[in-house]
Amino acid sequence: MDSAQIMILTVLVGTVALFLWGRWRHDMVAMASLLMCVVLGLVPTGEAFNGFGHPAVITVACILILSSALQQSGAVDALTRTVLPQSAGPFVTLAALSLLAAILSAFMNNVGALALLMPVALQIANKQGVPPGKILMPLAFGSILGGMTTLIGTPPNLIVSGFRAGLNGSGFSMFDYSPVGIAIALAGLAFVILVGRFLVPTRERAGAEGFETGSYLTEARITEGSKAAGMLLRDINDELEKSDAQVIGLIRNEKRIPAPNPYRELHDNDILLIEAEPEGLASALSGLELTLEAEWRSIQAEAKAKAAEKEKEKDKDKDKDKDKDKDKDKDKDKDKDKDDAGTDAKEAATEKVKETTKAQNAKKPDEKVISTGAKPGDEKSPDAEQTAELHKKALQSDDISLIEVVILPNAAFIGRSAADIRIRSHYGINLLAISRQGQRSMSRLRTMKMQAGDVLLMQGSPAAISEFGNRMGCAPLAERALHLGDKSQAFKASAIMAIAIALAAFGIVPAAISFALGVLASLLFGVVAPRTLYDAVDWPVVVLLAALIPVATAMETTGSADLIARFLLETIAQGNAVVAVGLILIVTMTLSDFMNNAATAAVMCPIAIGSAAQLGASSDPFLMAVAIGASCAFLTPIGHQNNTLILGPGGFRFGDYWKLGLPIEIIVVAVGVPMLLWVWPL
Repeated sequence: MDSAQIMILTVLVGTVALFLWGRWRHDMVAMASLLMCVVLGLVPTGEAFNGFGHPAVITVACILILSSALQQSGAVDALTRTVLPQSAGPFVTLAALSLLAAILSAFMNNVGALALLMPVALQIANKQGVPPGKILMPLAFGSILGGMTTLIGTPPNLIVSGFRAGLNGSGFSMFDYSPVGIAIALAGLAFVILVGRFLVPTRERAGAEGFETGSYLTEARITEGSKAAGMLLRDINDELEKSDAQVIGLIRNEKRIPAPNPYRELHDNDILLIEAEPEGLASALSGLELTLEAEWRSIQAEAKAKAAEKEKEKDKDKDKDKDKDKDKDKDKDKDKDKDDAGTDAKEAATEKVKETTKAQNAKKPDEKVISTGAKPGDEKSPDAEQTAELHKKALQSDDISLIEVVILPNAAFIGRSAADIRIRSHYGINLLAISRQGQRSMSRLRTMKMQAGDVLLMQGSPAAISEFGNRMGCAPLAERALHLGDKSQAFKASAIMAIAIALAAFGIVPAAISFALGVLASLLFGVVAPRTLYDAVDWPVVVLLAALIPVATAMETTGSADLIARFLLETIAQGNAVVAVGLILIVTMTLSDFMNNAATAAVMCPIAIGSAAQLGASSDPFLMAVAIGASCAFLTPIGHQNNTLILGPGGFRFGDYWKLGLPIEIIVVAVGVPMLLWVWPL
C-alpha cells in the first residue's frame, strides 16, 4: 500500500464517518472530502470541479425540474383522481396507493411523488379509521421500490450509469434497470400489501379532526386580568390535566426557567411552555384565559400600527401657519401627542387581548370570542366544551386557517428558526406549535431550529401558508381536494416528459441532453416560469454528486478500489463470483441505510468495478448490484428521504422501520441476486 492509497483511504473513512455521524449536511461533507483530495494532490486542481458538468449531475437537476412541472401543472393530481378508488376497503386502497407511488417514482422524483400522495393517504386513513402509519410506511416503501426500475428513477441509477460509461464507453439505457428492478419491486410490493400492514407499528390518532403527530409544544401568555394571573403553577397544571396538557417550562422577563417550582406564583405577561395534544390545545388555552404568544404579538403589532397612523393624522391637522414664537409650545404639544399615542397603543392592545379571552356566556353563538367556561376545580360542563369550540373559531375564520405542514428533507427551513426567516413579516403567518417526535425541546418557538420531519401548526391564509411551504420546503398535511389545474398545462408537462423519456430510451440523444431539452421546452411553452426554474432543484444533492465523482475517480486511479475489492474477495467471497455479487449488494444496502444513497453509490461503484476486474468477470452485474443496494434503504428513517418524510406524520420512532424493512431487504437479496445473474451474466 503506497502513500496515495493510504491518503485516499483515510479521506474515504473520514467521509463515511462524517456521513454516518450526521452532524453536518451531506453536501458539506462531500465538498470537504473533495477539497482535501485536491490539497493532498489526489485530484488535479484543474479537474476538481469537473463533476458539476458530469452527465449524471445534469440529468438529476433536469429531472427535478420536470418532476416539479408535473406536480405544479396538476398532471399528477389528474392521474391520482383517475387511478385511486373512490370507495374501497383498506386492502384495495393500500394496494392502489402503493402501486401508484411505485409507478410515479419510476419517472419522477420519488420525494415529490410521496409529498403529493401523502395528504391523500392521510385523508383515506381518516375516513377508514386506519392509523396513518399503516398507510404511510407502505406508501413510502412503494415509492422507493419503484425508483429502481428506470434510469431516471433515482440518482444512484444515474451515477452507476456514469461509471459504466467511463468504463465501457456507454452507460446503461433508460430501461436496462427494468427487468431486475421490476421483479424486485413486484416482490417487495406484494409483501408490503399482503403482510406489511401487520408489521407496521400501530400509532393511533387521538381524533378525527387532526392528525396524530404527537404532542405540540406551544407558548401561551398570561395577559393582564386573565384567570391564570396570581395562580400557583401547581394549580395551573391541575387545570391543564383535564385537557391532557402540562406546563413544561416558564419564560419570565425573557428568561427561560426549564423546571419551575410548582408553588411559584404566576404573574401577568409570564409565558408558559405547554405540551398538549392537538385536540386539547384549544380547551387548554381557553379554560385559563391564556393567549397564544404568536397571536398576542400580532395584536400588539396591529395596535402599534394603528397608533402610528393616528399620530400621522394628528400631525397633518396641525396649523402650519402659526408664528415662530409658538414653536416651543408646538414641540411640547408633539411630545404630549406621542405620549398619548403610546398610551393609546398599549390600551388598544390590552383591550383587544381582553376581548379575545373574555367570558361571553351571554353573547350570541356566532360571535368569535372566548367563553371562560368552568373555573379551576369545576367539573367539565357544556360551557367548557363551548369554550373550546369558540376558541377554535377565534383562531380561524373564512380567511384564516390552521394548517399542519411537515418539513421535507433538504428543505430551506432546516437548521433555521421562525425568527431567522421572519415568518410573520415575510409571509404574514404565525407558527403556533411544533411537534417533534420523541424529543422535547425547551427552546422558544421563534428560535427553535427546524429538522426534517418536524410537523408545524401554522395560522394564516391558505394562500400565504402555501407560498411559505413552496419557498421553505414544507408539504401540507391537511386534507385537500384533488384538482386538475390547467388541463392544457398538464398535457404539455406530460407530453414533454414523455418525449424526453422516449429520446433517451431509444438512444436518439444522451439522457442528459434529452432532459435538458425537456427543461428548455417547458420554459418555451410556459409550463415552468423562469423565475421559479431553479427552485425545484435539490442543490445539496447536486453538490453532493458533483463533489464525490472526482473523489471516486481518485479511488480508481490510485488503485485503492482494487485494494478494497481484493480484501473483500479474499476474506469473504473466497473468489466466488456469485457470492461476490451478493456481497456487493448487501454491503451497499447496509451503507445506504445509514448514509445518503447517492453518496453510497459513488463510494461503491469503484469497488464493484475492482471486484469484477479481480474475478475477470463482467462489471455489469456488480454495478447493477450497487444500483439496487443503494436504492433499498428500509431499516432507518435516515436512510432515504422518504423514510424521513413520514417520520412525523406517521408518529414513528427510529426503531419502527426495521420491523417491515428487514424482511423487505431479505426479499431484495433473495430475488435480486438470481435475477442479476440471469439478466446480466458473469
